[in-house]
Amino acid sequence: MARLGRLGFLGIAVAFHLVYLFSIFDIYFVSPIVHGMRAFRVDSPTAPAKRLVLYVGDGLRADKAFQWFPDPSPGAGNESEALEPRPLAPFLRSRVLEHGTFGVSHTRVPTESRPGHVALIAGLYEDVSSVTTGWKLNPVNFDSVFNRSRHTWSWGSPDILPMFSTGAVEGRVEDDMYGAEDEDYSKDATELDYWVFDRVKALFRAAETDPELDARLRQDKIVFFLHLLGLDTTGHSYRPYSKEYLHNIKVVDEGVREITEIIEKFYGDEETAFVFTADHGMSDWGSHGDGHPDNTRTPLVAWGAGVAKPVTIGGGMAKGHEDGFSSDWKLDHVQRNDVAQADVASLMAYLAGLEFPVNSVGELPLPYVAANDKEKAKAMLVNAKEILEMYNVKEQEKLATELRYKAYRGFAGDEQTPVHRLAEIERLISKGQYADAIRTADGLIKLGLEGMRYLQTYDWLFLRTLVTAGYLGFAAYAFTTAIDVHVLNGKIDGSRTTTSTAAFAAVLIALYSLFFAQSSPASYYVYAIFPIVFWEEVFIRRRALSAARKQLFSGLGQTSAVKLGMNVLAYIGALEVMVQSYYHREVYTVVYLLLATWPLWYGTKFAQKNQVLCITWALACASMSIFTVLPANKVEDANLISLGGFLILLLGLLYITFEKSLLVSTSPSNSGLAAPKPDGLSRAILGGQIGLIALAMLVTRSSVTSLQAKQGLPLGTQILGWVTLIASFLLPFIHALDPKNHYLHRLAVIFLAFGPLFIILTISYEGLFYFAIAITLVSWVRLEHRIHQAFASPPTQQKLNGSANGSASRHSPQSATFSTTSGYRPLTLSDARTSLLFLFLLQSAFFSTGNISSISSFSLDAVYRLIPVFDPFSQGALLLLKLLAPFVLVSANLGILTKRLKLRGGALFAVVMGIGDYLTLRFFWGVKDEGSWLEIGESISVFVIASLLCIFVAGLEAGSEILVGGVEFVEDEVEKITGSEDAGEGVSKATAGVSHSKGRVKDSG
Repeated sequence: MARLGRLGFLGIAVAFHLVYLFSIFDIYFVSPIVHGMRAFRVDSPTAPAKRLVLYVGDGLRADKAFQWFPDPSPGAGNESEALEPRPLAPFLRSRVLEHGTFGVSHTRVPTESRPGHVALIAGLYEDVSSVTTGWKLNPVNFDSVFNRSRHTWSWGSPDILPMFSTGAVEGRVEDDMYGAEDEDYSKDATELDYWVFDRVKALFRAAETDPELDARLRQDKIVFFLHLLGLDTTGHSYRPYSKEYLHNIKVVDEGVREITEIIEKFYGDEETAFVFTADHGMSDWGSHGDGHPDNTRTPLVAWGAGVAKPVTIGGGMAKGHEDGFSSDWKLDHVQRNDVAQADVASLMAYLAGLEFPVNSVGELPLPYVAANDKEKAKAMLVNAKEILEMYNVKEQEKLATELRYKAYRGFAGDEQTPVHRLAEIERLISKGQYADAIRTADGLIKLGLEGMRYLQTYDWLFLRTLVTAGYLGFAAYAFTTAIDVHVLNGKIDGSRTTTSTAAFAAVLIALYSLFFAQSSPASYYVYAIFPIVFWEEVFIRRRALSAARKQLFSGLGQTSAVKLGMNVLAYIGALEVMVQSYYHREVYTVVYLLLATWPLWYGTKFAQKNQVLCITWALACASMSIFTVLPANKVEDANLISLGGFLILLLGLLYITFEKSLLVSTSPSNSGLAAPKPDGLSRAILGGQIGLIALAMLVTRSSVTSLQAKQGLPLGTQILGWVTLIASFLLPFIHALDPKNHYLHRLAVIFLAFGPLFIILTISYEGLFYFAIAITLVSWVRLEHRIHQAFASPPTQQKLNGSANGSASRHSPQSATFSTTSGYRPLTLSDARTSLLFLFLLQSAFFSTGNISSISSFSLDAVYRLIPVFDPFSQGALLLLKLLAPFVLVSANLGILTKRLKLRGGALFAVVMGIGDYLTLRFFWGVKDEGSWLEIGESISVFVIASLLCIFVAGLEAGSEILVGGVEFVEDEVEKITGSEDAGEGVSKATAGVSHSKGRVKDSG
């Protein structure tokens, strides 16, 4: 690979991290779907139930379904009776107490509607990446309970129903859906549930006059599916603890009661089984998607034909409540039976007498089954056959591709094979030893699931080693690039030889041959390219590494070496602190409070000479420390939104008022005297940007008022919000007509450009955070510059400024110094501290307004002011834009700082990317697909977040030249005249308004 420029390196960084982000889907979350299995069903003269009704309350948390609350109904009033706590779902509660069995259904990540419904109805956990293929259509052909029914009627959302009708047997699954435009987050979402209930009632009314429909409805093995989206929509809009959400639970409970009574009255045979559950829960901040327990715990209530009656005890606590989760449900005397979400599909198939879905990994939950031991044993045998059939097909596929296959130890030996184990269960059943048969079948099911996991993780060690080599290779490549380009100025050519090229090529060919022989996915080939290329580049640049070692570490005495070693340990410790901050958000608060004292580390003299700047920095750090102790589950607060907008507006007004005293504008002139440049257009544009901030405040206030009053989003307000947002991004480009290249002016333009975004898409204190981080970043840039001026070593200054007589220094190819004509200085060891601090600020920019381990903590509430109708990708894009806005500030300030420290563009970034992959690699090895649902979801979240941050910052670094391009700096006036290294005195003279640089913008310090 030839020596690449800045954009080339950035392109590789983005491509590498984007490709390797998907490595966890090839390693940890491979799709479990295989084809070619036989279907099995319980062989019984009559099924436990002739028909099945499935109610899914989309987004219903388990605790909210059973907890007691005051009456949340609109108009309930404040009378003592209304304030008395009561069950929100009395009908479902009556099923728990008298008629059926209940528990918690635990979901897996991602806790989204698509994978949740697939687990419930198909009994399989799709790979995590399936959520990116869309909610509406089915990208793969998996089996489902609906597909095994004689006929299924379904009602609900167009985002869910087509997943099961598309790909099913033609005409078997019938769906009735409302329009996508009805999923309006700004309106009362209970209408969506009423729509479903009304359509079901209409079906049974129509059957009274339609003999053909009546006959179809009276067949056996039919399923009714009611998808109730109102709770999910209400939870997103108002939070799960809101009166609106709690009232929606009452609406669902009443609707379920009515439909249940209609169905029971229509058939009158007590041969209907009912199942009520949810696809996922809802976090306190109105989001879902990750593995937070509030997202993974959903209610499960089953009653009717074939379902066991409740098991109760006279006093004390019944089985299943040991975790304390249900302590406030007042159901401690009723046995709680928790299941995995995929188990629900097996339960439904058994109750309706259907074949088990061939892709199902669910285990029949026997506590929910009303049957004798013989029937349970036979059902478990069928369940085991279905699981083992899938294992056999998976094993045959693996045998066909692996060069040296090693069989799963659980089925090793002639007497341990699946066939032999199934025969043993049949023997136990024939001898009437039903309890033993059930235990043996249960163990065999678990063994089969472990065997399938073994097959899915068969290549784990190899793939994880390959990916680790890639991450380490990129880190080494980034450091090598930094040394080669930014320390040695590219003066030492790489020593590529035919032998080294052949050796690395041979390794790549060997890997590709292995992949080809094993019919590996195309992604494996891509994963293999990166480590080979990176490590080859490091190898051929070994001379540069040796030269840099001599320069950077030459002259180190024993004391300096010890100090260097302590610094290295401190940097590793700082990186580990960042790792822990993903799990303990308060770490950022502690670090910011420590950073507030940072200028004092350079001595009292430095702090005194830069007193105003040090105080500003300390106050900024103190303000930033507050955000990570504030609750992540924010509630919409119009006053905080207005306060944040006011501070953004105030900062803009202060800047435009004192602009002339802050900036020194010069015109190209040989006279060397300062000449004011007309700035009417520039000030007018700035005024327009400030006006947009004021307009954004008014628009947001109007939107909040309307949405909170449940009056919907007025079209005029929505259009004005879009106009304000788009104009705020377009207006800065007009500054090109009257450019000012002072860095403060450029940062002010960028800050004002994203101000309206942080007002319109804010629900609480995010605007205050935007104001605080902007001040923090500018103070950081100025402090770093002052520190560099005050403590740069004399040799470094000499390399930058040239010899006393003005002649350029001459350097050999091995020299680490830059020529004076370049205007840049080389990277030094102290720049690692700057890069580390940048990485911290980058992480803080993302996490200060959200929960560390939960990407779902960034609420979608605010996007309803622009897109009130459900559109996950558009709404997610707006949220992403808001999350990235602070990154633009961080990136622009890094670009400014790079220039102020007289480093080449991208110098600090190369170091950042090298040390940043420490976090990524730590989280990569921490990804879990076993353990608690919280651990699984959290491990995925932190890896994805760390990887995306690398990608985002790489992309923003690529655009930083646009953000800070043209910004120029010269030494402070005091330095030019006296050669002093005192930054504090230089600032006061530089801002005096006189510049003798030839048409260049003065650095005001």
